[in-house]
Amino acid sequence: MRSPFVMAGLVLMVMTTIPPAVAQIGSFPPAFQTRDIVTNGVTLHVRVGGTGPAVILLHGYGETGDMWAPLASELVRDHLVIVPDIRGLGLSGKPATGYDKKTQGEDVAGLLDALKVDGVDVIAHDIGNMVGYAFVAEHRDRVRRFVLMDAPLPGIGPWDEILKSPMLWHFRFGGPDMERLVAGRERIYLDRFWNEFSADPRRFTEADRRHYAKLYALPGAMHAGFAQFAAFDQDAKDNQAFLAQGKLTMPVLAIGGEKSFGSTMAMVMRVTATNVTEKIIPDAGHWLMEEQPAATVATVRTFLDAGSS
Repeated sequence: MRSPFVMAGLVLMVMTTIPPAVAQIGSFPPAFQTRDIVTNGVTLHVRVGGTGPAVILLHGYGETGDMWAPLASELVRDHLVIVPDIRGLGLSGKPATGYDKKTQGEDVAGLLDALKVDGVDVIAHDIGNMVGYAFVAEHRDRVRRFVLMDAPLPGIGPWDEILKSPMLWHFRFGGPDMERLVAGRERIYLDRFWNEFSADPRRFTEADRRHYAKLYALPGAMHAGFAQFAAFDQDAKDNQAFLAQGKLTMPVLAIGGEKSFGSTMAMVMRVTATNVTEKIIPDAGHWLMEEQPAATVATVRTFLDAGSS
C-alpha cells in the first residue's frame, strides 16, 4: 500500500547516479565512536566519526540513528559525521517531557556545542525533519545546507490537508490506555508503518524490524514516541513563528520518495525557504535509506559536493 503522502502532491522522477555498494543499516565503520552527551536536560547517545566539514544526521520515528549507516559510511570519508539518537528514542535518554521540536532543536544546538562544532550541514528524515527545521530556523548562522527527506512540517504548507489522511491515524492516537495497548506488541504497531509506508515492504528487512522493535520496547520508548506526535500542535505554532521571522536562505534539498511524499517535500519547503532543490527517489516509499539506499546516498552526496566546490 502506498504511503498517504503521495496524495499530497504530484510525483516526478529523476535519474540518480548510484554508487556500486553501500553499508547495511546499523553497520557503521570503525571510524565511528559512541558517546553519551548530556545537554538541555537529556542524555543523547551519539555516534561521531571522521574529520572535515561537520554534518549531523537526524533520524525519524520507527527508527534510530542506526538508519543512517549507509550515508554515514559514505560521508565519513571527508566529513565529521554526527549521528544522534533523538530525545526519547534509541539509546538516548527518555525524559517525561521536552518532545516539542523547538526543545529538541536546542538538543541539537547543545550537542554541537559539546562537540565544539559551529558550522554544520543538517540532514534529516521524518520527525528528524521537524527537529532539524526547529534547529535551523533558530540557528541560521550555523547551518550551511539543509536536507529534508519525505515528511511534512507541522503548520507549514499543506499540513491541514495531510492531517486528513486516515492512514495517519497515529498522529492522533492517544488517551490513557495507548501505552498499555501497545506494551509487548511494539512489533505489531511498528510493522504498520514499515509495511504501509513502503513501496515494497520486503525492503525493510526482518533483521531491521527485530532490531528496531527491540529498541522501541525499551522502558519509556513508546511513551516518548507518542509524545513526539502529541507535540505536533505546539510544533505547528512554533513553526509559524519561525516562518514569521523570514524564510531560510541557505541551500535546501527536498527529497521525496516517488511512491510517498514525492514532490510535496519541495512544495512544503518552498513555503519556508528561498533556495530549494527538488529530488525524487524512483521506486521508493517513505523509508528511503532502507528501500533505495544507494540512490539516496548519491543524491545527498551530489548536493553536498556542489556546495563545497
